[in-house]
Amino acid sequence: MKLLQTYIFPYIKQYKRLMIMTIILGVLTVLAGSMLTFTSGYLISRASEMPATILLLYVPIVAVRTFGISRAVTRYLERLTGHNAVLKILAELRVKLYGMVEPQALFIRSRFQTGDLLGTLADDIEHLQDVYIRTIFPTVIALFLFIFSISSLALFDWVFAIWMFFCLSIIVFVYPLISLYQLKRRQVMLKEKKGRLYQALTDAVFGLSDWVISGQKEQFIQPFLSERNESQQLERKLSDWNHSRTFQLQLISGAILIMVGIWAGNAAQEGVIMPTYIAAFTLVTLPILEGLLPVSHAIKRIPTYQESLQRIAKIEQFVPASIEEIEKVEAMSFKHEANIQIEDVFYRYETEREEALQHITLSIPQGEKIALLGKSGAGKSTLLQLLLGVLTPTKGTITINGHSPQEFGEDIYEWMGVLNQKPYLFATTVENNIRLGNQEASKDEIEHVIKQVKLDQYIHSLPEGLQTQMEETGQRFSGGERQRIALARILLKNTPIVVLDEPTVGLDPQTEMTLLETIFDVLKDKTVIWITHHLAGMEKMNHILFLDKGQIAMSGTHKELMTTSERYRQLYKLDRGEQ
Repeated sequence: MKLLQTYIFPYIKQYKRLMIMTIILGVLTVLAGSMLTFTSGYLISRASEMPATILLLYVPIVAVRTFGISRAVTRYLERLTGHNAVLKILAELRVKLYGMVEPQALFIRSRFQTGDLLGTLADDIEHLQDVYIRTIFPTVIALFLFIFSISSLALFDWVFAIWMFFCLSIIVFVYPLISLYQLKRRQVMLKEKKGRLYQALTDAVFGLSDWVISGQKEQFIQPFLSERNESQQLERKLSDWNHSRTFQLQLISGAILIMVGIWAGNAAQEGVIMPTYIAAFTLVTLPILEGLLPVSHAIKRIPTYQESLQRIAKIEQFVPASIEEIEKVEAMSFKHEANIQIEDVFYRYETEREEALQHITLSIPQGEKIALLGKSGAGKSTLLQLLLGVLTPTKGTITINGHSPQEFGEDIYEWMGVLNQKPYLFATTVENNIRLGNQEASKDEIEHVIKQVKLDQYIHSLPEGLQTQMEETGQRFSGGERQRIALARILLKNTPIVVLDEPTVGLDPQTEMTLLETIFDVLKDKTVIWITHHLAGMEKMNHILFLDKGQIAMSGTHKELMTTSERYRQLYKLDRGEQ
């Protein structure tokens, strides 16, 4: 209800005139369609009596043409008015969402899964237009039509009107509630199963070497296949229910149509209505049922709306550090030295039962080179987010020079540079992309960093040198060159800590080794935290940590682990292609 009060009700109040107009036009559309079939039924019956002159059929003929045209006109105006209101709402929601995301731009990659963010930007906002067009408008129109139909029928036969009230209530109330219960329960189960399935598959792909070495691939394959089959069965049940519900509603509609036809025949026989109205009362049932049936389809969408609203609210709940906190850190004297202390840190995600990290204790003095190894889901990325201040430990402390990462706010990036798998490069010049690290950098400083990353000869061999356009996402250059440009940007920023988050993924072995040599050469005086699945270059690290299920499973130098750990030796040989 809180989400509705935040994202739905305010806009209904803001655009209530357009909303009311849309509903009125929708009701008029249904009534025009109903009167079209009613007068058509009367015209057919009256014409069958062969009146003495065509003038006796003139009024119903004009009425048929009038209602036929008016239905099309009111339908068009309803769509025009409704979509006008909804598009205005979507425009405001998109601006509001941008206002949420823009202050967190530096934290986006750490705070949100790419799929979640893209889903919110693309799908969730679009889903919210369905709240009005496919749920609120059809439901309100159907309720009005329900009341109007029963009231009109009661003028002729109140007993039969009560009976129709119960029959139509099955379509308007019972089936929508059943649909909501069935789909909500099964959609939640399906979402949980798919989440576990995706996680298991991701862990298996990134931890393939572990499965092969341990000889436990069958222990993964069987549970995975079982989960997949259960997920498919649940999807099939959802599909079967939708088809079954549609068929059942059609049967109920058919039964109501027959009952109305029988009642109309009896009413004509008793003199309640004229015989020429038998077909009219029978046929008018069709558009009325057509206006009531969409309620089940409208109500079943509610779980989808709730999920979309929750994702939007999740983005909004992250707020940047307060100005006071940022000013406090800025007041600290900046030093090109940063000592990291991690003391018995635990972290658990709200949606998970198990700890993502537990009992993590680590001291990283300035200049230390640390490698974090482990398969996907082991806790490497979680530890990085804790260091960046995006997440706060459930238990324990993390400090950089005695201050928690949260105290830095977005200024954490003045202390910590991150080189990830796909650093974003803008469609501007090479110089401008590098200068993002330090807007005040001189030409000589830029020349110095491109020389450090061994790009100076190549860049100056280009016709426009540093003014060469990189094109969108840096497509003008190869993967290795893009990483070197991003590294030059970090060097220009001159942070004491550099995090390498799988920077060589997707590069060929030769390019990978050359890039790693450059990285370790230019970062020799920096603190380096290297997150990786590969073991190439481990000889250059001062300390290696192997995370497994959120805990430190192995720890030591490359030489120590090669001597004491059979598992590490096997992984190292496998990574080098020796097995």
